[in-house]
Amino acid sequence: MDNQQGPDSPQQPNRSQNRGLLTKVAVTALVAGLLGGGIAFGGATYVSNHTATSTSVPAGSNSGGTTSTSKMSVKVDSQASKAFQAVKGSVVSVINMQRQSQSSSGLSGILGDMYGNSSSSSSNSKSSLETASEGSGVIYKKSGNAAYVVTNNHVVSGSNALEVILSNGKKLEASLVGKDAVTDLAVLKINGSDVNKVASFGNSDNIQVGESALAIGSPLGSQYATSLTEGIISAKKRSVPVTDESTNQQTGNATVIQTDAAINPGNSGGPLINLAGQVIGINSMKLASDNNGTSVEGMGFAIPSNEVVSIINQLIAKGKVVRPALGIKYVDLANISQSQQKSVLKLPTSVSSGVVVMANPSSGTPASAAGLKKYDVITSLGGKAISDDATLRDILYQHKIGDTVSITYYHNGAKKTTNVKLTETTSQLNQ
Repeated sequence: MDNQQGPDSPQQPNRSQNRGLLTKVAVTALVAGLLGGGIAFGGATYVSNHTATSTSVPAGSNSGGTTSTSKMSVKVDSQASKAFQAVKGSVVSVINMQRQSQSSSGLSGILGDMYGNSSSSSSNSKSSLETASEGSGVIYKKSGNAAYVVTNNHVVSGSNALEVILSNGKKLEASLVGKDAVTDLAVLKINGSDVNKVASFGNSDNIQVGESALAIGSPLGSQYATSLTEGIISAKKRSVPVTDESTNQQTGNATVIQTDAAINPGNSGGPLINLAGQVIGINSMKLASDNNGTSVEGMGFAIPSNEVVSIINQLIAKGKVVRPALGIKYVDLANISQSQQKSVLKLPTSVSSGVVVMANPSSGTPASAAGLKKYDVITSLGGKAISDDATLRDILYQHKIGDTVSITYYHNGAKKTTNVKLTETTSQLNQ
């Protein structure tokens, strides 16, 4: 959803450059202030109504070494502190390890040898696992010797191995139980011997705009693990576009919690909690800038806990999320030129939105059974109008496998309506 980005996206602004810029601005402002003061002092007369006093440094010895700190203790017992203490032990860092291939000769080979990587004399290349990215996660279940961590799909995407760093600093191997690109969620499994705390989920339907929200995670990586930021719930159900990472095309819309609690690179997958210490969302993305490039602050988004629970239960049971499907490949009608809408699709001018079937559906698919063909234009599903390609998926996923729904479409310019029985898919691209 760029410019909505996963908080651990490498496309975030370079912080060292930003700090330099801020420093230059501050220094420039300070110099300008001093110069202005000097000019004003030289060009004006100031009269004091105070009696003149001596400003000479007092004589005599200095008394030193007597400054001390106050013995007063402040008892910090805020609800936010209590909530943090209740959850922090369950929050982890998630390390995405990926295989890197490098030459065994030259500088890279020397560096590899320096760090203890041996190379075979019979090969000019070698493979090693290196940290590709870091995110966050939260332990939500312990069963026997196993413990389960929920995080974001984009945190674990492309990994050859995964590691989890517990809140006490212990590093553990992790295995991927299942992941879902549509909701951007994933479940990991770790050895639970050292796990002493698991988080509980609150009801995200019960949250209120304006109530306090706390984000916990590892901004900028495990170096800053278990960092806490505080804000409020800015919107309870915000609809934001979802973009496929491989195609960079919008694939649908997500209904998420909006918060102004600071969410930075590395916070992805960490919990958003309420003041009762319950997880009400999984931090997933932030709005970095608008379409005009204007920088945006304080707009982070979390997957609501009610949806999280539904998805992770399916991932535990099946390793995947099964959804209904039509069995078609399609594009937004808006991507087809007006001339081709008329000459190829033969659409009446009154039809301005929908999706175009781009290939004959495979035999055995619901779309094939319903008689849909290449270049048919679907305008509604289940009685709901399809405004663009993203809404088709949203409407489709409101139904269940086995449901029979009505479908309205245009074939060679003729309007048709039929019923289709939905089957399942695990694909995120073909619906």
